[in-house]
Parts: sequence; C-alpha cells; structure tokens
Amino acid sequence: MGCDGGTIPKRHELVKGPKKVEKVDKHAESAAKWKHCALSQEILRRPIIACDLGRLFNKDAVIEYLLDKTAERPNTEAVTHIRGIKDIKELNLTDNPEWKGERRNTKGDVYEDIQCGIFICPVVGLEMNGKHRFCYLQTCGCVFSDRALKEVKTEICHKCGEGFKAEDVVVLNGTKEEVGKLRERMEERRAKAKTKKSKKSKAAETVATSSESKEEAQAPQVDLTESAQPNGGESSQPAVAGPSDSSKGTKSLTSSTDKRSFQEMTEKSEVFKSLFTTHSSAKRTKDQTSNWVTHTPYHF
Repeated sequence: MGCDGGTIPKRHELVKGPKKVEKVDKHAESAAKWKHCALSQEILRRPIIACDLGRLFNKDAVIEYLLDKTAERPNTEAVTHIRGIKDIKELNLTDNPEWKGERRNTKGDVYEDIQCGIFICPVVGLEMNGKHRFCYLQTCGCVFSDRALKEVKTEICHKCGEGFKAEDVVVLNGTKEEVGKLRERMEERRAKAKTKKSKKSKAAETVATSSESKEEAQAPQVDLTESAQPNGGESSQPAVAGPSDSSKGTKSLTSSTDKRSFQEMTEKSEVFKSLFTTHSSAKRTKDQTSNWVTHTPYHF
C-alpha cells in the first residue's frame, strides 16, 4: 500500500546509501576454531595435533603439507613455523558425551545448541567451545581447562600421571598476546637445541682427535741404529730386544700351542678325541671313498 496521493516517500526509501560492512560474529568465529582444522578448514577428526603456538590441526593435513610444501593451499600462514613432525604434538582429548555429530537435528524440530563442544575437560567438565580457556601439555599431550590447572595445582598430569613443568603448558587458540609469548618461547627453545647440537659435535671432534693422538703416542718406536766397529765386525755390546721381539716370541708360542693336535693330548679321553676328524675312527678305507673329488672330502 502507498503512493496513492497521500504518502510522502523519505530519502532513505529512494536513495540507496553505501552497504554496511558485514561483521563476523565473534562467538561463531571462536567456535569454528575449536571444531575445524586451522589449515584445511575441515571438521577436526582424530588424530588431532597442536603446534607450539596452540593451533589445532588434523594430522593428515599437516603431513600432506610437510610432504609437499610447494603445492598451493589456503591458510598456509598458520603452518609456516612447522618444520617437521617434531614440532607438533598429538593431543589426548576427552570426548563430550552430549555431542551427537553435525547432523544430529535432521528434522529441525529440536533446538540445536551451536555452542556444544566436541571435547570436554576431564577434570572440571567444561566444553571446548571457545568460551573457556584450554591448555595442553607438551610432555604427554593431555588437554585440560585453565580452571582445572589453577584449582588443582600439581606437577603431575591429572589424566596420565606424567610429570610436567610450567614451561610445558601451551594455551590453545589463545589471543595475539599469548601467541606472541608462545612464539618467543618456541624461538628460545630452538636456539637452545642448536647450541646443544653444536656442543655435542665439538665434543665428538675433540674425543676423536684425542684418541688419534693417543694411538700415535702409544705406537712402538724401534731404534735400528747400531754402533759399528771400525774393523767391520759386530758390536761388542749385546743388542737389546725391543717390543717387536717380544711380540714375535709370544706369537710363536701361541702358534705352537694352537698347532698341537687333540689326539696327542694325554689328559683328554677317547670319547672326546673321537669328536674330531683326526681320530682313527673318522678315517675311511678305499672302498668307502669315491672316485671323484668334492668340496668335502668325507662326502660319499
């Protein structure tokens, strides 16, 4: 109805002004971070991993990125700090019994709670939906709410019993300030790891050089200089036997003992001697031997 002679249109009805910028709902955006992968934007499915900055990923998506970093993918800025599998940690999450999946309300006659989380805190029971602050431990990967860690202060994990320190607690999907602090901590940790590797390599080199110098110092040095007489005869002083002579003597003794046959040992019994091929019972007659030669002379 209208425009029948008695209505006066207003300016906003005739002139269309600039469109308003659509603002993203903060609650919906935060809820999406806790339900979708930060790289592939797919729904989080086990196994779920987290990086040093507290971002949630599907493990398959991160492995595909590490295998082929040249491929064009959206949201690669969230994964540039991940160098390998050592920079990620698989999370030990607790399922929410009230979560029934994305398509739990097919008829549309039931109220659907968008804020319902997929996982919960095993201590307090809070849902991971973006309203509450959650953390994970880098030692074991267990996930807890910040309230549980503050109320129940301990140095042992509430779920698996593994020990941890305050430096091992990483905030999941934190603010810009928290992400900046986590980035600084990550860089410090990587710098310390580089210094440790350099120290270990230097220590290994010093040990190798010291062992080589010791072997060179322990090497036998034999003096072959002899005082010769002017008449060309032998020297009056007896020659001193060096370490080479003693080694030769020991080798000759061991060789003589090794070459000794078991059949000549009187302290051994005949049963023991019959175990060897040098015994008389092991010898075969001409009838038992074959006319052709094989690799084993006792094969017939």
